[in-house]
Amino acid sequence: MQKVTKAVFPVAGLGTRFLPATKASPKEMLPIVDKPLIQYAVEEAVAAGITDLIFITGRGKRAIEDHFDKAYELEAELQAHGKNKLLKEVRGLLPEGVSCAYVRQAEALGLGHAVLCARHLVGDEPFAVILGDDVIDANPPAIKQLMDVFERVNGPVLAVERVPREDISSYGVIDIEPNTHLGDGIYQVRDLVEKPPREEAPSDLAIIGRYILTPDIFPALAATKSDRTGEIQLTNGLRALLKTRPIYACEVKGVRHDTGNKLGFLKAVVYFALRRPDLAEKFSAYLSSLGLPTPASKL
Repeated sequence: MQKVTKAVFPVAGLGTRFLPATKASPKEMLPIVDKPLIQYAVEEAVAAGITDLIFITGRGKRAIEDHFDKAYELEAELQAHGKNKLLKEVRGLLPEGVSCAYVRQAEALGLGHAVLCARHLVGDEPFAVILGDDVIDANPPAIKQLMDVFERVNGPVLAVERVPREDISSYGVIDIEPNTHLGDGIYQVRDLVEKPPREEAPSDLAIIGRYILTPDIFPALAATKSDRTGEIQLTNGLRALLKTRPIYACEVKGVRHDTGNKLGFLKAVVYFALRRPDLAEKFSAYLSSLGLPTPASKL
């Protein structure tokens, strides 16, 4: 079985929910404390042993490429002023042996199309897909949890999370095969439905932004028609693939924040700030001074 060494990061979205902040700056570069969203996703992949990072970008996303590139002038300035801790952080954004590639998605044609754009770089290998909007604090990293399941089942694995029924229509949702014994929180998928009405959802297991996919997803996506919005949905491609091979789901153990909306983004900022030794005490005291019940254990 081939190891998963490549990860695809679809980052071509316009980030309209965060306008005007995203008018001239990519949504993926919005900071959670002092690290941009995309860096959390990259750090998760690297911690899982992934070495080849493939970014599916679009117009106005140059800042992402610059962020992970070497900054000679900045490093020289930091070194000249003895700011060695910051210098180490800047130089350590990408460890040695990790490479980046960038592919332009000319049109915003959906997540399935974005994954299809990586076909020539992925080749005939299994690969990860990581959506930066979902920031997941987990140990082991969320994508590593999926990789471990993949090594057991030798098939595509989707990350899922139980969500309230009132929110289910915002997600792709899985139906699971009954009486399968794959372990705690691991399921064989019977069907997938993209954003079903609440009363028609087959379960409360929603697909979240982590996938381990096999290269046979590419012909399935190439044959998938666009939906009523004009987009090629990854869920629909997976549904077609399901006709030819088993697909599995893993209930990820960790804390997920959906930073694709403003409330989720704000929650993530507070959550990660309260886990920083240099900020936690004073920030917690500030929150307490507001008279709001926000202890870190309840976030």
